[in-house]
Amino acid sequence: MLPVAIIVFREVLEITLVFTVLLVSTRGLAGGAKAAWMGVFFGGLGACVVAYFAAAISSFAEGMGQELFNAVVLFLAAVLITWHTVWMSQHGREMALHLKEVGRLVKRGEKPVYILAIIMTVATLREGSEIVLFTCGLLAQGVSVPEALGGGILGLAAGAFTGVLLYYGLLQVSSKRLFGLTSWLLILLAAGMVAQAVGFLSAAGWVPEIVSPLWDSSMFLSEKNLLGKILHTLIGYSDRPTGAQVIAYLATLGVIFLLLKFVKNHPSSQGK
Repeated sequence: MLPVAIIVFREVLEITLVFTVLLVSTRGLAGGAKAAWMGVFFGGLGACVVAYFAAAISSFAEGMGQELFNAVVLFLAAVLITWHTVWMSQHGREMALHLKEVGRLVKRGEKPVYILAIIMTVATLREGSEIVLFTCGLLAQGVSVPEALGGGILGLAAGAFTGVLLYYGLLQVSSKRLFGLTSWLLILLAAGMVAQAVGFLSAAGWVPEIVSPLWDSSMFLSEKNLLGKILHTLIGYSDRPTGAQVIAYLATLGVIFLLLKFVKNHPSSQGK
């Protein structure tokens, strides 16, 4: 439940941040809030369509190599998490400034009000689609549907509540630290997904295990107990990992950190 809640919280928080910036910059504009809410509605509707087809594809793959399907979903989710984390570290502040400028132009009448609905539709659809893919990845790791549903509701409520606090200026100082913490959690989640995907590929005979198991920590912390399950889905913990899984985990962390370092050392690329 916790991994799903963190993912949903992060994505909903980003939606509410876009929503908050637009509302604050167009405060007092007739129809501004209505247009933004319409965007949230249509974006959410689009995310539901994505969820429907994801579920249909998943059920279709039941007889076509579930291990391979799960591995593909996990790899895609990990790539998306990596891209999302690196992109936000580079463009997050720039995006907020751009949204404020768009809001001011709408308020002065230099841009139509419906542009707010378009921005919110795109933002909600994008983040909602990421939630769908991330959740499919966690389901492939063994998270149950009730856990995913409970985590989704918890993350949605927490993200919306935090968005309200941000709107009223109560979290202006701590919002940066909040995103920093969730970014670290997403990085570990991505590495865990890649390691789990390699496990599925090994089970299908596509990737050698190298050493199996590389260690056995089940007597200290088993994946079957509550803490072990949480750590398994949250950071990729395994009590009996193969050598291939450990290599994949460390390699993923290395790639992400190199990308983040590259972005940090080349800030000029933001404006290109």
